[in-house]
Amino acid sequence: MLWDLFCRVIDNHGDLGVCWRLARDLAARGQDVRLWVDDAAALAWIAPQRPAAIELRDWPVGDVEVQPGDVVIEAFGCELPPAFVARMAARRPAPRWVNLEYLSAEAYVERSHGLASPQFSGPGAGLTKHFFYPGFTPRTGGLLREPGLLERIATFDGPAWLAARGWAARPGERVVSLFVYANPNLPGLLDELAREPTLLLACPGPLQALARERPGLRVVALPYLTQDDYDRLLWASDLNLVRGEDSFVRAQWAGKPFVWHIYPQEDGAHAAKLEAFIAAAGLPAGWAAFWRGWNGMTALPALPQLDRAHALAWRAHLAQQPDQLSQLLGFLGVSR
Repeated sequence: MLWDLFCRVIDNHGDLGVCWRLARDLAARGQDVRLWVDDAAALAWIAPQRPAAIELRDWPVGDVEVQPGDVVIEAFGCELPPAFVARMAARRPAPRWVNLEYLSAEAYVERSHGLASPQFSGPGAGLTKHFFYPGFTPRTGGLLREPGLLERIATFDGPAWLAARGWAARPGERVVSLFVYANPNLPGLLDELAREPTLLLACPGPLQALARERPGLRVVALPYLTQDDYDRLLWASDLNLVRGEDSFVRAQWAGKPFVWHIYPQEDGAHAAKLEAFIAAAGLPAGWAAFWRGWNGMTALPALPQLDRAHALAWRAHLAQQPDQLSQLLGFLGVSR
């Protein structure tokens, strides 16, 4: 089948990261994908090598003389070009139209997952759009997890991978990865990390140049990493500080303690979203307090001791669900 996947890059390339993972998973399962994106620059480092089954297309300006695919994915409510929607309405049979929504643990996700939105007017009149919500419970669309991921993690040699890149930890150092938004709590975080010998691997971003070394803390400024290498960084670290949606999900599959920097919203809606996940995941009290502090909702408390038990138990819970693409294929009635 041919899938049209539409993505707009808002400001931090996270939407593109999620869409690329979905496109690659589709290609690996024998599907053909046209990825339509308004700013593909980040793919130069996210995915320098691309499967032949994925065709990269510029976001349409005006009409484009192509037949829409069998499935059209509108990622994160990006609003499809009206001319393309009109072509969808004219196609026989009409394509399946799915709005892939943002990830959240909030209660509305279970209520909204799978709902239909018939189009009664406009260029798409006669079509029906369905809302597909990723999530953390069986009544949601699950999380992106390509086949064999957990098996690859189980056999991965983190210290060897770090050493091969010149990022090896010294004896007794813990390894911490940093990939976050701008955050005034950075000095407090660095102070907490320096209480024990720590190697901080800082990804490119607003805090990389501000991550200063101090006694007990070594800092390595990393280059841009491919998605695969970023995943390996998470697997190789003892603690991961992540942001947004894509790295947030990958940190959960890594099975290591992590701290989530949620995308801040002016109306404060991110606070409820953060609390919903804290409750859903059953975070221990010390970690929940640190998450709130890192996200500016309270003072930043002491960093709890690292303990993988909760991270591994949460990953095992999530792994009981079918992965997101398998659920999407089932929802659409696509054989796999």
